[in-house]
Amino acid sequence: IELGYAYVPVGDDILGFVDVPGHERFVHTMLAGATGIDFALLVIAADDGVMPQTDEHLDILLLLGIDSGAIALTKTDAVSPERVDEVLLQLADRVRNTAAANWPVFAVSSLSGDGIDELQAHLLDAAASHAARTSAGHFRMAIDRCFTLAGVGTVVTGTVHAGEIHVGESVRVGPTAHGALTARVRTIHAQDRVSTVGVAGQRCALNLAGIEKAQIERGMWVQAPSLANVTERFDATLTLSPSVAKSIGNSSTVHLHHGTDDAMAKVAVLDATRIDPGESQLVSLTLDRPLAVCRGDRFVIRDASAQRTLGGGTVLDVMPLGSAARRGRRAPARLQLLAALRDGSPVDALRAWLDREPVALSRITSGWNLRDEELRELIVASGAHVAANVAISAEHWQRLRSEAVAEIAHAHEKEPEMPGVEQQRLRRMIAPALDIDVFGSLIDELLEQSSLQRRGAFLALPTHTATLGKDQRVRWERIKPLLDDRKFDPPRVRDIARDTGIPEVEVRHLLKTVARTGDVAQVAHDHFFLTTAVAELADIAGNVAERHGAARAAEFGD
Repeated sequence: IELGYAYVPVGDDILGFVDVPGHERFVHTMLAGATGIDFALLVIAADDGVMPQTDEHLDILLLLGIDSGAIALTKTDAVSPERVDEVLLQLADRVRNTAAANWPVFAVSSLSGDGIDELQAHLLDAAASHAARTSAGHFRMAIDRCFTLAGVGTVVTGTVHAGEIHVGESVRVGPTAHGALTARVRTIHAQDRVSTVGVAGQRCALNLAGIEKAQIERGMWVQAPSLANVTERFDATLTLSPSVAKSIGNSSTVHLHHGTDDAMAKVAVLDATRIDPGESQLVSLTLDRPLAVCRGDRFVIRDASAQRTLGGGTVLDVMPLGSAARRGRRAPARLQLLAALRDGSPVDALRAWLDREPVALSRITSGWNLRDEELRELIVASGAHVAANVAISAEHWQRLRSEAVAEIAHAHEKEPEMPGVEQQRLRRMIAPALDIDVFGSLIDELLEQSSLQRRGAFLALPTHTATLGKDQRVRWERIKPLLDDRKFDPPRVRDIARDTGIPEVEVRHLLKTVARTGDVAQVAHDHFFLTTAVAELADIAGNVAERHGAARAAEFGD
């Protein structure tokens, strides 16, 4: 009914066994125990033979990507040799055309000991030849048990999916309804031994400080604090078992098992209208509650009543959030990206992603579970450019640089009297969807390389000088002496219009145009000062402050 655990010392190493219930009513518990294991020992009683739950358990193992294993045919002492042969034929037929077709079958008897030595030798040989898991990525462990020990405190156990954990490090436990909980690892038992570290592939018991047993449930994850991978929606590839009776269409509701947790999910088929038995398709899965998910995670789906297994798949993209992503989830570019995430190497997948859009580094580190150094290596290998913690393809970056310079040059031709283009207006012109900080980094780079110059609130080419048109220059030459004669109290627009005979609306428009060239500054409505006069006023204020310790209004006025 519940999961069982056992350990066998093998030299300096220890093999860990997770014993899962075989009854069809406890498949959800079997799924919790099977997650994260490397090798399956499928146990079948000779008197019962291949049962419906045998079929389902084998399906689940293969859907979880567990393709290494062996088969133990037990109770051979309780049946005739003919029955043993009959069950062996059943097994051969069942595993045909699957990864389990290569699994050896051991006919054993626990009473007589027949076959036990051969089975043990095979398991030890398989363990010795099995490559140790890499400790890449941040620490992730799916919780399958939680209990309290007197004098010790809260203990959680599970199989470590990725990374490593050390005594004294902080972790986050979740998801919960109110976000993840924070705890500290007080002690570690790895493979049933006291240890200072737990690594991927091991069964670990973590003694957590700062958290109570009542706050923890099976299905939660113990993860590195930097991981932000909790989501209610992810895109994946989904394979329907050949043994199911009918296909799955859009909006089908299923029971989704991931890690040691399960949730209800709605299926949207992306690259077809349905998934037929034995087929694989790209899907989007919307959950009824959040799960902690990373790219590459395996999952299994069962029918809505959790009575039979339907299929399984692999997570591709963890957080395609927002209405825009939802609207475009069947767009050809999106499907090409998901195909690259499914079929390509991490470098190829990232290149395909960046060809479609800039990507926040946090989304890659959490969605793909990469440590900082792993992310840096991936970025370098992909040739991507990084700005404001966002990755963008080198080609896209160079295109934006060229477009920014070209757009400003075009603005100079169109509006020669303007000192340049405001930065946010430029962003709206060439890349309205680009993050403001990323665009700011782009402009900073162009400024640093002297491709652009900043003139107040404007960006301009270094060779550009704001100029007035011929008619504007003629009128400006008539107005400028009036401002110069009374530089600290210049006439207002209506007075200038009266003295020059130029219509008031034209004076106002002209002075606003001249303000863009930098020769005058508008300091109040219809009140313009020469820029040189403003500079003089600033000098006076500075001198007053130097003499009196502050630039007070009365002294400044005098």
